[in-house]
Amino acid sequence: MLAEFTGLSALEELAARVKRAEFPVEDHWADVGTWFTEWAARPELRKELRAYIDGLTPQQATWVIAHSRETTTHFAWCLRDEADEPFTFWLHEYKPLADWRAGYADSVHNHRYHFCTTILSGAYLHERFDARLGIGGRTIVGTELTNRTQCTEGATGTMLAHEFHRIPRAADGTMTFLVKSRAVNPWSLSYDPDTGISHRHVPVEDRLEDLTNHL
Repeated sequence: MLAEFTGLSALEELAARVKRAEFPVEDHWADVGTWFTEWAARPELRKELRAYIDGLTPQQATWVIAHSRETTTHFAWCLRDEADEPFTFWLHEYKPLADWRAGYADSVHNHRYHFCTTILSGAYLHERFDARLGIGGRTIVGTELTNRTQCTEGATGTMLAHEFHRIPRAADGTMTFLVKSRAVNPWSLSYDPDTGISHRHVPVEDRLEDLTNHL
């Protein structure tokens, strides 16, 4: 990190670096990935994140709980989400593999946002895919595996919103930290290669007009 950010906590340091960008970060996420990789190499990152969570006030802890969620494969803990910032911070706590349920997270899928991630503990198998999209980009009609990597503690990676991937398994105790951009697409897609079934995912907060139209 640049010297101007020294003395800040781990999360404050990363936030300051991204906020000081002289360009829209969602259009230059590869640069964020470079900064993130350097930041994530700090030797005490896991300890610093633990100290941050231990230091939350009751009000801050209540906020984290209210903005976090459970998925079919992990608990997604929201650590930072300020409306005027072009990013959010998350901690993903993977469930034991025996507790996974089939769903979006272990399908072939993309995201509405870009993100960078680092493995704090454990490991997972990460697969990248090329996807053939249907008319209007609203469905997936087929996928092809392009890369399979066993990622271990300390590994970092960057995914752009148009890229497709899957994590078919993770070691017990796996935890990751992520910085996500704001949404750059109105929806994401998922695909089950075994059944050939594709789904389009629109966030509930964008469906209020649909709700009133259906009443």
